[in-house]
Amino acid sequence: MPRWLPRAMVLALGLVASFQFGSWAFHQLTGLLINVLIAFFLALAIEPAVSRMAARGMRRGLATFLVFLGLTIAVAGFVTLLGSMLAGQIIKMVEGFPDYLDSVINWINTTFHTELRRVDVREGLLHSDWLRRYAQNSAAGVLDVSAQVLGGLFQMLTVGLFSFYFAADGPRLRRTVCSVLPPARQTEVLRAWEIAVDKTGGYLYSRGLMALVSGVAHYVLLQALGVPYAPVLGVWVGLVSQFIPTIGTYLAGALPMLIAFTVDPWYALWVLVFVVIYQQFENYMLQPKLTAKTVDIHPAVAFGSVIAGTALLGAVGALIAIPAVATLQAFLGAYVKRYAVTDDPRVHGHRRRVPAPGGLLSRAGRLWTAPRQRTAADGAGNEPAAEDGSTGERPGV
Repeated sequence: MPRWLPRAMVLALGLVASFQFGSWAFHQLTGLLINVLIAFFLALAIEPAVSRMAARGMRRGLATFLVFLGLTIAVAGFVTLLGSMLAGQIIKMVEGFPDYLDSVINWINTTFHTELRRVDVREGLLHSDWLRRYAQNSAAGVLDVSAQVLGGLFQMLTVGLFSFYFAADGPRLRRTVCSVLPPARQTEVLRAWEIAVDKTGGYLYSRGLMALVSGVAHYVLLQALGVPYAPVLGVWVGLVSQFIPTIGTYLAGALPMLIAFTVDPWYALWVLVFVVIYQQFENYMLQPKLTAKTVDIHPAVAFGSVIAGTALLGAVGALIAIPAVATLQAFLGAYVKRYAVTDDPRVHGHRRRVPAPGGLLSRAGRLWTAPRQRTAADGAGNEPAAEDGSTGERPGV
């Protein structure tokens, strides 16, 4: 056995063991890494406000605390209003359920000539196996829901703490990162950091403006239709449609349609039509103007980045995909050399056309007469010359 073989085998086993341990540790810490990534982008989003307050003489820790306090109050107020609205609607639907049931039973009896009664329906539901199994599954799922709620609260606390430290100790963090890099790399890192702050803050700024416009527009419609809880529903539509990519519009419009359906089914149809029309107005007129100076990326690139982010990190990836891609695009655009575009019609989408000597009919006529002319020319070449020395050819042949 060669003397180097045992050492090579030990080294190979050590590398395999290190890879397995690293893979296991990465999978175990995936949740923590995702929370840190969310906290980092949240810190980038509030960095402009914190820096502005710190420039006026306020400590960064206090400025970060005030910003987080304002965000917490706004989120808590919105959740409280939304919860009270949903609770009120659920109570209203439960109280009006007997009337709905009577109307359904009357319609069935009138249409199918049956003799159903509310008592029979209630007894059938209470003694059905389906209702018993549903109650058992619901009771067993209470613990799972409680565990998910506690896990969500712990995750929010983790994200809040990391984002607070990232925002409050931002300069110290930048100095720590730059201390291990050469001066040339330090400039690039600081520039990338500044671009990320601008793009993330601009993304949230533009989304906030579009959420405000969307909320006001839907509030006016719901108020005109007489739908209850119009202010809360307007805020719901504005926030959910703008800050939940791809499916946010449908989730936002479903709740107002449901509430409007309890008032009048035709109102739900009007809400659906308005949501579709407003979405087209936002996509083609409002969004390009608001995002032109903040997150200037192509809609196809934004859609593809959302899909890629969702495939990689789920809902978190969908939320941070657009600002991340905008930051990468701006950073690469600062280092990619660009040239003047040639003045060619094809650049503007026009094809270069070679002018033809005639129209379609004339070209077809030339193709038809060319063989006959060649045949006549061959025949004329075999004929004897005329007495005046001419060849007998016709002019133009």
